[in-house]
Amino acid sequence: MTDATDSIPGTDPDRAVFLTALSAARDQLVLAAGVITAIDIDLVGTIGRHVLAHLLPTRRVRTKDRIVKRAISKYNARGPAIDRTAYKATISMLTSSP
Repeated sequence: MTDATDSIPGTDPDRAVFLTALSAARDQLVLAAGVITAIDIDLVGTIGRHVLAHLLPTRRVRTKDRIVKRAISKYNARGPAIDRTAYKATISMLTSSP
């Protein structure tokens, strides 16, 4: 898979699909096709061509940093028994006078 993605400059190796390579390799074994008869060995080969034909789409740009989940919650789980649903929300808007 790496040889196949390296054959095209700028291709991210993470785009290669393992299951595509596995099924292509299985088909090569079952059919006994692609037996090496020449002295020159093509590193991409049939499996590599299948991998290149079925690449994953490029990753989109990450807009936010990854957030690591905390092992300990920042909210007190055993704290005072406060019914948080009983509080009324108040919204106030400040206006400036001209």
